[in-house]
Amino acid sequence: MKIIFLLLLTIVGFNFANAQIENATEQNDFNNSPKFYEDLLNFSSGKENKTRVDVFIQVPYTTVQFVKNDSGFAGSYSVTVSVFDKDKEKLIEEKTWSDKIFVNKFDQTISKNIYSLNLKSFYLAPGKYFVRTAVDDIESKAEFPIEIYFNVRDLSTKPISISDIMILEKRMEEHSINKIIPNVSGNVASLVNGLPVFYEIYSNAPQKINIKYSILDKRLKSIFKENQTQLVDSGKTQIFYTLKDSSFSLGLYNLRVEIMNGDDKKLVSIQRPFFSHWVGLPTNAADLDKVIEQLIYIASSSQISFIKKGKTKEEKLKRFQDFWQSVYNAPKIEDNPVFSEYYRRVAYADDHFSQYFSGWNSDRGMVFILLGPPDNVDRHPFDIDAKPYEVWQYYNLNVSLVFVDRTGFGDYRLITPLTGDLYRFRR
Repeated sequence: MKIIFLLLLTIVGFNFANAQIENATEQNDFNNSPKFYEDLLNFSSGKENKTRVDVFIQVPYTTVQFVKNDSGFAGSYSVTVSVFDKDKEKLIEEKTWSDKIFVNKFDQTISKNIYSLNLKSFYLAPGKYFVRTAVDDIESKAEFPIEIYFNVRDLSTKPISISDIMILEKRMEEHSINKIIPNVSGNVASLVNGLPVFYEIYSNAPQKINIKYSILDKRLKSIFKENQTQLVDSGKTQIFYTLKDSSFSLGLYNLRVEIMNGDDKKLVSIQRPFFSHWVGLPTNAADLDKVIEQLIYIASSSQISFIKKGKTKEEKLKRFQDFWQSVYNAPKIEDNPVFSEYYRRVAYADDHFSQYFSGWNSDRGMVFILLGPPDNVDRHPFDIDAKPYEVWQYYNLNVSLVFVDRTGFGDYRLITPLTGDLYRFRR
Protein backbone atom coordinates (compact mmCIF):
# COMPACT_ATOMS: atom_id res chain seq x y z
CA MET A 1 0.00 0.00 0.00
CA LYS A 2 1.96 2.98 -1.38
CA ILE A 3 5.20 2.02 0.40
CA ILE A 4 3.17 1.14 3.51
CA PHE A 5 2.13 4.76 3.64
CA LEU A 6 5.64 6.12 3.47
CA LEU A 7 6.86 3.74 6.14
CA LEU A 8 3.90 4.57 8.38
CA LEU A 9 4.28 8.31 7.93
CA THR A 10 8.02 7.98 8.44
CA ILE A 11 7.57 6.19 11.78
CA VAL A 12 4.89 8.63 12.92
CA GLY A 13 6.14 12.17 12.67
CA PHE A 14 9.88 12.39 12.05
CA ASN A 15 11.49 15.74 12.90
CA PHE A 16 8.17 16.75 14.41
CA ALA A 17 9.61 19.10 16.99
CA ASN A 18 12.46 20.54 14.91
CA ALA A 19 10.60 21.75 11.84
CA GLN A 20 11.25 25.29 10.67
CA ILE A 21 8.06 26.10 8.81
CA GLU A 22 5.82 29.10 9.32
CA ASN A 23 8.40 30.54 11.74
CA ALA A 24 8.91 27.21 13.50
CA THR A 25 6.05 24.77 13.77
CA GLU A 26 4.75 24.53 17.33
CA GLN A 27 3.49 21.24 18.64
CA ASN A 28 0.28 22.87 19.83
CA ASP A 29 -0.63 23.48 16.19
CA PHE A 30 -0.94 19.74 15.79
CA ASN A 31 -2.34 18.71 19.14
CA ASN A 32 -6.09 19.15 18.79
CA SER A 33 -6.90 17.11 21.92
CA PRO A 34 -7.80 19.26 24.95
CA LYS A 35 -5.49 18.93 27.94
CA PHE A 36 -8.53 18.37 30.15
CA TYR A 37 -12.32 18.46 29.98
CA GLU A 38 -14.82 20.19 32.24
CA ASP A 39 -18.58 20.18 32.53
CA LEU A 40 -20.59 22.64 34.62
CA LEU A 41 -24.16 21.63 35.49
CA ASN A 42 -26.98 23.38 37.35
CA PHE A 43 -28.91 21.44 40.01
CA SER A 44 -31.34 22.51 42.73
CA SER A 45 -29.52 23.04 46.02
CA GLY A 46 -32.44 23.06 48.46
CA LYS A 47 -31.04 26.39 49.70
CA GLU A 48 -33.02 29.58 49.28
CA ASN A 49 -31.83 31.74 46.36
CA LYS A 50 -28.93 29.39 45.66
CA THR A 51 -28.27 26.90 42.83
CA ARG A 52 -25.80 24.06 43.14
CA VAL A 53 -23.28 24.12 40.31
CA ASP A 54 -21.45 20.81 39.95
CA VAL A 55 -18.06 21.19 38.27
CA PHE A 56 -16.70 17.96 36.79
CA ILE A 57 -13.03 17.92 35.77
CA GLN A 58 -11.62 15.06 33.67
CA VAL A 59 -7.83 14.98 33.36
CA PRO A 60 -6.43 12.48 30.82
CA TYR A 61 -3.24 10.75 31.94
CA THR A 62 -1.56 12.10 28.80
CA THR A 63 -1.72 15.58 30.38
CA VAL A 64 0.25 14.48 33.45
CA GLN A 65 4.02 13.99 33.42
CA PHE A 66 4.83 10.75 35.24
CA VAL A 67 8.06 9.87 37.04
CA LYS A 68 9.28 6.30 37.40
CA ASN A 69 9.72 4.94 40.91
CA ASP A 70 10.31 1.51 42.45
CA SER A 71 6.67 0.43 42.22
CA GLY A 72 5.71 1.95 38.86
CA PHE A 73 5.00 5.50 37.72
CA ALA A 74 3.75 8.47 39.74
CA GLY A 75 2.23 11.77 38.66
CA SER A 76 0.39 14.60 40.33
CA TYR A 77 -1.54 17.70 39.42
CA SER A 78 -3.59 20.46 41.02
CA VAL A 79 -6.85 22.07 39.93
CA THR A 80 -8.05 25.58 40.70
CA VAL A 81 -11.61 26.68 39.89
CA SER A 82 -12.15 30.44 40.28
CA VAL A 83 -15.63 31.96 40.00
CA PHE A 84 -15.76 35.70 39.24
CA ASP A 85 -18.63 38.09 38.60
CA LYS A 86 -19.54 38.60 34.94
CA ASP A 87 -17.22 41.62 34.69
CA LYS A 88 -14.25 39.56 35.98
CA GLU A 89 -13.62 42.15 38.66
CA LYS A 90 -14.69 40.36 41.85
CA LEU A 91 -13.70 36.85 42.93
CA ILE A 92 -16.87 35.19 44.25
CA GLU A 93 -15.45 31.81 45.27
CA GLU A 94 -12.38 29.69 44.57
CA LYS A 95 -11.48 26.06 45.24
CA THR A 96 -8.08 24.40 44.84
CA TRP A 97 -7.21 20.73 45.27
CA SER A 98 -4.52 18.23 44.29
CA ASP A 99 -4.56 14.66 43.08
CA LYS A 100 -1.86 12.00 42.91
CA ILE A 101 -1.83 9.16 40.38
CA PHE A 102 0.04 5.84 40.56
CA VAL A 103 0.13 3.31 37.72
CA ASN A 104 2.06 0.09 37.18
CA LYS A 105 2.71 0.20 33.44
CA PHE A 106 4.17 2.88 31.20
CA ASP A 107 1.44 2.29 28.59
CA GLN A 108 -1.09 3.60 31.10
CA THR A 109 0.71 6.93 31.36
CA ILE A 110 0.23 7.67 27.65
CA SER A 111 -3.25 6.25 27.18
CA LYS A 112 -5.89 8.60 25.76
CA ASN A 113 -8.64 6.51 27.35
CA ILE A 114 -7.52 6.58 31.01
CA TYR A 115 -8.24 9.65 33.09
CA SER A 116 -8.75 11.05 36.56
CA LEU A 117 -12.22 12.40 37.40
CA ASN A 118 -12.91 15.17 39.95
CA LEU A 119 -16.09 16.84 41.23
CA LYS A 120 -16.51 20.06 43.21
CA SER A 121 -19.77 21.89 43.95
CA PHE A 122 -20.44 25.61 44.27
CA TYR A 123 -23.58 27.22 45.69
CA LEU A 124 -24.27 30.39 43.74
CA ALA A 125 -27.05 32.91 43.28
CA PRO A 126 -28.65 32.81 39.81
CA GLY A 127 -26.85 35.02 37.31
CA LYS A 128 -23.96 35.17 34.87
CA TYR A 129 -20.42 34.35 36.01
CA PHE A 130 -16.92 34.13 34.59
CA VAL A 131 -15.26 30.81 35.48
CA ARG A 132 -11.55 30.11 35.12
CA THR A 133 -10.37 26.53 35.58
CA ALA A 134 -6.66 25.72 35.58
CA VAL A 135 -4.99 22.32 35.74
CA ASP A 136 -1.32 22.48 36.81
CA ASP A 137 0.97 19.52 36.26
CA ILE A 138 3.22 19.38 39.32
CA GLU A 139 6.26 17.75 37.67
CA SER A 140 6.47 19.87 34.50
CA LYS A 141 5.09 23.06 36.10
CA ALA A 142 2.84 23.45 33.03
CA GLU A 143 -0.53 25.19 33.44
CA PHE A 144 -3.56 24.44 31.25
CA PRO A 145 -6.42 26.95 31.69
CA ILE A 146 -10.00 27.07 30.39
CA GLU A 147 -12.02 30.29 30.73
CA ILE A 148 -15.78 30.47 30.11
CA TYR A 149 -18.89 32.45 30.96
CA PHE A 150 -21.54 30.38 32.71
CA ASN A 151 -25.19 31.10 33.48
CA VAL A 152 -26.38 29.90 36.87
CA ARG A 153 -30.08 29.14 36.46
CA ASP A 154 -32.92 29.75 38.90
CA LEU A 155 -34.35 26.28 39.62
CA SER A 156 -37.02 27.23 42.15
CA THR A 157 -40.19 25.30 41.21
CA LYS A 158 -42.73 27.46 39.39
CA PRO A 159 -44.61 25.09 39.21
CA ILE A 160 -41.98 22.84 37.60
CA SER A 161 -38.34 23.18 36.57
CA ILE A 162 -35.57 20.98 35.24
CA SER A 163 -31.84 20.70 35.95
CA ASP A 164 -29.14 20.63 33.32
CA ILE A 165 -28.69 17.36 31.44
CA MET A 166 -25.76 15.10 32.24
CA ILE A 167 -24.63 12.72 29.51
CA LEU A 168 -23.46 9.45 31.04
CA GLU A 169 -20.41 7.47 30.03
CA LYS A 170 -22.46 4.30 29.94
CA ARG A 171 -25.94 3.05 30.69
CA MET A 172 -26.55 2.68 34.41
CA GLU A 173 -27.77 -0.79 35.39
CA GLU A 174 -28.43 0.42 38.91
CA HIS A 175 -30.18 3.78 38.97
CA SER A 176 -28.19 5.36 41.77
CA ILE A 177 -26.70 8.83 41.97
CA ASN A 178 -23.66 7.28 43.64
CA LYS A 179 -22.95 5.14 40.57
CA ILE A 180 -23.06 7.91 37.97
CA ILE A 181 -20.08 8.12 35.61
CA PRO A 182 -20.50 11.35 33.61
CA ASN A 183 -19.36 11.82 30.03
CA VAL A 184 -17.54 15.08 30.80
CA SER A 185 -16.24 15.74 27.29
CA GLY A 186 -19.66 15.35 25.66
CA ASN A 187 -18.11 13.15 22.96
CA VAL A 188 -20.43 10.24 22.15
CA ALA A 189 -18.40 8.63 19.35
CA SER A 190 -17.72 5.51 21.42
CA LEU A 191 -21.26 5.03 22.76
CA VAL A 192 -23.26 1.98 21.71
CA ASN A 193 -26.77 0.81 22.58
CA GLY A 194 -28.21 4.28 23.02
CA LEU A 195 -27.47 7.67 24.58
CA PRO A 196 -27.76 7.51 28.40
CA VAL A 197 -28.62 10.72 30.27
CA PHE A 198 -29.41 11.87 33.80
CA TYR A 199 -31.27 14.95 35.03
CA GLU A 200 -33.63 16.07 37.77
CA ILE A 201 -37.17 17.44 37.67
CA TYR A 202 -38.40 19.75 40.45
CA SER A 203 -42.17 20.01 40.95
CA ASN A 204 -44.33 21.75 43.55
CA ALA A 205 -46.88 18.90 43.43
CA PRO A 206 -47.11 15.26 42.30
CA GLN A 207 -48.19 15.08 38.67
CA LYS A 208 -48.10 13.01 35.50
CA ILE A 209 -46.05 14.53 32.69
CA ASN A 210 -44.99 13.67 29.17
CA ILE A 211 -41.30 14.12 28.34
CA LYS A 212 -40.36 14.74 24.72
CA TYR A 213 -36.78 13.99 23.65
CA SER A 214 -35.36 15.41 20.41
CA ILE A 215 -31.90 15.20 18.90
CA LEU A 216 -31.06 18.13 16.62
CA ASP A 217 -28.21 18.35 14.13
CA LYS A 218 -25.99 21.42 13.75
CA ARG A 219 -28.66 23.06 11.56
CA LEU A 220 -31.18 22.50 14.39
CA LYS A 221 -33.06 19.98 12.27
CA SER A 222 -34.64 17.18 14.29
CA ILE A 223 -33.11 13.81 13.42
CA PHE A 224 -34.57 11.72 16.24
CA LYS A 225 -37.60 11.89 18.55
CA GLU A 226 -39.14 9.78 21.28
CA ASN A 227 -41.49 10.29 24.25
CA GLN A 228 -41.61 9.13 27.86
CA THR A 229 -44.51 9.27 30.31
CA GLN A 230 -43.37 9.97 33.86
CA LEU A 231 -44.92 10.38 37.30
CA VAL A 232 -43.03 13.01 39.31
CA ASP A 233 -43.16 13.56 43.04
CA SER A 234 -43.47 16.78 44.93
CA GLY A 235 -39.93 18.08 45.19
CA LYS A 236 -37.11 16.29 43.34
CA THR A 237 -37.42 13.39 40.87
CA GLN A 238 -34.27 11.89 39.39
CA ILE A 239 -34.51 10.72 35.78
CA PHE A 240 -32.24 8.09 34.24
CA TYR A 241 -33.07 7.57 30.60
CA THR A 242 -31.42 6.04 27.55
CA LEU A 243 -32.35 7.35 24.12
CA LYS A 244 -32.43 4.38 21.80
CA ASP A 245 -30.51 6.03 18.94
CA SER A 246 -26.75 6.52 19.30
CA SER A 247 -25.68 6.02 15.67
CA PHE A 248 -24.30 9.54 15.28
CA SER A 249 -22.13 10.51 12.38
CA LEU A 250 -19.28 12.94 13.00
CA GLY A 251 -20.55 16.37 13.96
CA LEU A 252 -22.29 18.63 16.45
CA TYR A 253 -25.69 17.91 18.00
CA ASN A 254 -28.17 19.16 20.59
CA LEU A 255 -30.34 17.10 22.91
CA ARG A 256 -33.62 18.83 23.73
CA VAL A 257 -35.84 17.73 26.63
CA GLU A 258 -39.34 19.22 26.85
CA ILE A 259 -41.71 18.72 29.79
CA MET A 260 -45.39 18.69 28.73
CA ASN A 261 -48.54 18.59 30.87
CA GLY A 262 -51.56 16.36 30.28
CA ASP A 263 -52.90 18.78 27.66
CA ASP A 264 -49.60 18.59 25.75
CA LYS A 265 -48.71 22.15 26.75
CA LYS A 266 -45.00 22.79 27.22
CA LEU A 267 -44.13 23.62 30.81
CA VAL A 268 -40.34 23.87 30.58
CA SER A 269 -37.47 22.72 28.35
CA ILE A 270 -33.69 22.44 28.35
CA GLN A 271 -31.05 21.74 25.72
CA ARG A 272 -27.64 20.10 25.97
CA PRO A 273 -24.97 20.24 23.21
CA PHE A 274 -22.83 17.19 22.48
CA PHE A 275 -20.73 15.92 19.62
CA SER A 276 -19.34 12.86 17.89
CA HIS A 277 -15.64 13.07 17.16
CA TRP A 278 -12.73 10.66 16.93
CA VAL A 279 -9.59 11.63 18.78
CA GLY A 280 -6.96 12.32 16.14
CA LEU A 281 -9.24 14.05 13.66
CA PRO A 282 -9.15 17.85 13.32
CA THR A 283 -11.64 19.44 15.72
CA ASN A 284 -13.56 20.92 12.78
CA ALA A 285 -13.91 17.57 10.99
CA ALA A 286 -17.70 17.33 11.04
CA ASP A 287 -18.18 16.18 7.45
CA LEU A 288 -17.48 12.46 7.05
CA ASP A 289 -17.34 12.68 3.25
CA LYS A 290 -14.66 15.36 3.49
CA VAL A 291 -12.66 13.25 5.94
CA ILE A 292 -12.87 10.35 3.49
CA GLU A 293 -11.75 12.57 0.59
CA GLN A 294 -8.71 13.55 2.64
CA LEU A 295 -7.50 9.96 2.36
CA ILE A 296 -6.27 10.86 -1.15
CA TYR A 297 -2.62 10.62 -0.13
CA ILE A 298 -2.84 7.18 1.46
CA ALA A 299 -5.74 5.42 -0.28
CA SER A 300 -6.35 4.59 -3.91
CA SER A 301 -9.30 6.12 -5.78
CA SER A 302 -11.07 2.75 -5.74
CA GLN A 303 -10.65 2.45 -1.95
CA ILE A 304 -12.04 5.95 -1.42
CA SER A 305 -14.94 5.21 -3.76
CA PHE A 306 -15.71 1.98 -1.89
CA ILE A 307 -15.85 3.82 1.46
CA LYS A 308 -18.03 6.64 0.13
CA LYS A 309 -20.50 4.25 -1.49
CA GLY A 310 -21.60 2.86 1.85
CA LYS A 311 -25.41 2.88 1.76
CA THR A 312 -25.77 4.29 5.29
CA LYS A 313 -23.63 6.52 7.47
CA GLU A 314 -22.96 3.54 9.71
CA GLU A 315 -21.66 1.52 6.76
CA LYS A 316 -19.42 4.41 5.68
CA LEU A 317 -18.03 4.71 9.19
CA LYS A 318 -17.41 0.96 9.36
CA ARG A 319 -15.54 0.96 6.02
CA PHE A 320 -13.54 4.01 7.09
CA GLN A 321 -12.52 2.32 10.35
CA ASP A 322 -11.72 -0.93 8.57
CA PHE A 323 -9.43 0.93 6.19
CA TRP A 324 -7.41 2.42 9.05
CA GLN A 325 -7.32 -0.97 10.74
CA SER A 326 -5.62 -2.28 7.58
CA VAL A 327 -3.07 0.55 7.67
CA TYR A 328 -2.12 0.08 11.31
CA ASN A 329 -3.54 -2.63 13.53
CA ALA A 330 -4.89 -0.80 16.62
CA PRO A 331 -7.76 -1.83 18.94
CA LYS A 332 -9.55 1.51 18.43
CA ILE A 333 -9.22 4.16 15.77
CA GLU A 334 -8.25 6.78 18.39
CA ASP A 335 -5.34 4.54 19.45
CA ASN A 336 -3.98 4.43 15.88
CA PRO A 337 -0.85 6.67 15.84
CA VAL A 338 -0.72 6.86 12.04
CA PHE A 339 -4.36 7.97 11.92
CA SER A 340 -3.69 10.71 14.51
CA GLU A 341 -0.50 11.87 12.81
CA TYR A 342 -2.10 11.94 9.36
CA TYR A 343 -5.02 14.13 10.42
CA ARG A 344 -2.82 16.39 12.53
CA ARG A 345 -0.95 17.15 9.33
CA VAL A 346 -4.22 17.66 7.45
CA ALA A 347 -5.35 20.17 10.11
CA TYR A 348 -2.05 22.05 9.97
CA ALA A 349 -2.15 22.19 6.17
CA ASP A 350 -5.68 23.64 6.28
CA ASP A 351 -4.65 26.26 8.83
CA HIS A 352 -1.50 27.39 7.01
CA PHE A 353 -1.76 26.70 3.27
CA SER A 354 -5.37 27.49 2.33
CA GLN A 355 -5.80 29.98 -0.53
CA TYR A 356 -8.15 29.34 -3.46
CA PHE A 357 -8.96 25.91 -2.06
CA SER A 358 -8.40 23.94 1.13
CA GLY A 359 -4.82 23.75 2.37
CA TRP A 360 -4.86 19.94 2.55
CA ASN A 361 -5.60 19.90 -1.19
CA SER A 362 -2.77 22.30 -2.13
CA ASP A 363 0.72 21.36 -3.30
CA ARG A 364 2.34 22.45 -0.06
CA GLY A 365 -0.36 20.64 1.88
CA MET A 366 0.24 17.46 -0.11
CA VAL A 367 3.97 17.51 0.60
CA PHE A 368 3.46 18.40 4.25
CA ILE A 369 1.00 15.55 4.76
CA LEU A 370 3.28 13.07 2.97
CA LEU A 371 6.65 14.08 4.35
CA GLY A 372 5.86 16.08 7.44
CA PRO A 373 7.48 19.39 8.39
CA PRO A 374 10.65 20.19 6.42
CA ASP A 375 13.96 20.61 8.20
CA ASN A 376 14.43 24.01 6.59
CA VAL A 377 12.40 26.46 4.51
CA ASP A 378 14.26 28.93 2.29
CA ARG A 379 11.82 31.73 1.34
CA HIS A 380 12.22 34.19 -1.55
CA PRO A 381 9.14 36.45 -1.57
CA PHE A 382 10.66 39.59 -3.16
CA ASP A 383 13.50 38.55 -5.50
CA ILE A 384 13.96 40.82 -8.52
CA ASP A 385 12.83 39.30 -11.83
CA ALA A 386 11.48 36.19 -10.08
CA LYS A 387 8.14 35.03 -8.87
CA PRO A 388 7.89 34.38 -5.10
CA TYR A 389 9.14 30.89 -4.29
CA GLU A 390 10.05 28.59 -1.40
CA VAL A 391 12.50 25.73 -1.12
CA TRP A 392 11.66 22.99 1.35
CA GLN A 393 14.57 20.83 2.42
CA TYR A 394 14.37 17.36 3.96
CA TYR A 395 17.87 16.43 5.08
CA ASN A 396 17.16 12.82 6.04
CA LEU A 397 15.57 12.15 2.66
CA ASN A 398 18.12 14.19 0.71
CA VAL A 399 15.22 16.01 -0.96
CA SER A 400 14.73 19.68 -1.90
CA LEU A 401 11.35 20.77 -3.25
CA VAL A 402 10.62 24.11 -4.93
CA PHE A 403 7.21 25.84 -4.79
CA VAL A 404 6.48 28.90 -6.97
CA ASP A 405 3.68 31.45 -6.51
CA ARG A 406 2.98 32.29 -10.16
CA THR A 407 -0.12 34.42 -9.42
CA GLY A 408 1.26 36.48 -6.54
CA PHE A 409 -1.69 35.54 -4.33
CA GLY A 410 -0.04 32.83 -2.22
CA ASP A 411 -0.95 29.94 -4.51
CA TYR A 412 2.37 28.09 -4.35
CA ARG A 413 2.67 25.26 -6.90
CA LEU A 414 5.23 22.47 -6.74
CA ILE A 415 7.59 22.58 -9.74
CA THR A 416 10.03 19.92 -8.57
CA PRO A 417 9.04 16.57 -10.13
CA LEU A 418 7.97 13.95 -7.62
CA THR A 419 9.76 10.77 -8.54
CA GLY A 420 9.07 7.12 -7.80
CA ASP A 421 6.18 6.21 -5.55
CA LEU A 422 5.66 9.79 -4.37
CA TYR A 423 4.42 10.76 -7.82
CA ARG A 424 1.44 8.43 -7.52
CA PHE A 425 0.03 10.34 -4.57
CA ARG A 426 -0.92 13.33 -6.71
CA ARG A 427 -4.29 13.49 -8.49
